[in-house]
Amino acid sequence: MTPTVGFTAMADGTAEDYRLLARYEDAELARFPDRVLGWLRAMDDHTGYRVTRLGHSLQAATRAHRAGEDEETVVGALLHDIGDVLSPANHSEVAAAVLRPYVSERLHWVLAHHGVFQGKYWFHHVGADPDARDRWADHPWYQDCVDFCAYYDQNSFDPDYPSEPLAFFEPMVRRVLAPERVSPPDQAPT
Repeated sequence: MTPTVGFTAMADGTAEDYRLLARYEDAELARFPDRVLGWLRAMDDHTGYRVTRLGHSLQAATRAHRAGEDEETVVGALLHDIGDVLSPANHSEVAAAVLRPYVSERLHWVLAHHGVFQGKYWFHHVGADPDARDRWADHPWYQDCVDFCAYYDQNSFDPDYPSEPLAFFEPMVRRVLAPERVSPPDQAPT
């Protein structure tokens, strides 16, 4: 029989119940990198661009790696669009939220805002404000997001770019998304 908690309302749980749940959560956290890699593989479909979303992600990460970025930034470039799998309408915020327990506040901010910052290159074609990102012009990570979009995102749709395969990045993903990197609940963002 599969171990199960005894309560039907969280307020009625015991320390033993929560120790049991912690074991389940630890197993989920250990499987999380596999889940994320699966989301990336699911992005290998045609969406109108000259490369798949997976191809775009691999290209962005390859560019970041070849530019000498740290491993966290390379993985951020690889995973910056995983929100498309869960919620295309706000993919930037979703990707940032999923990665928040594992990455720096700076990278979290860049990932959360990259969708608006990317608009600099195309919003004018759809009647939106290409300068919408300028509302954050005084933010300390504004230029980081501008650079992320300029160097790794907006230019990563080239079918002839020699990207590294997903297997190249998998060890990096596993290191950055390692369970021991998760922020404790009392340090969770508000």
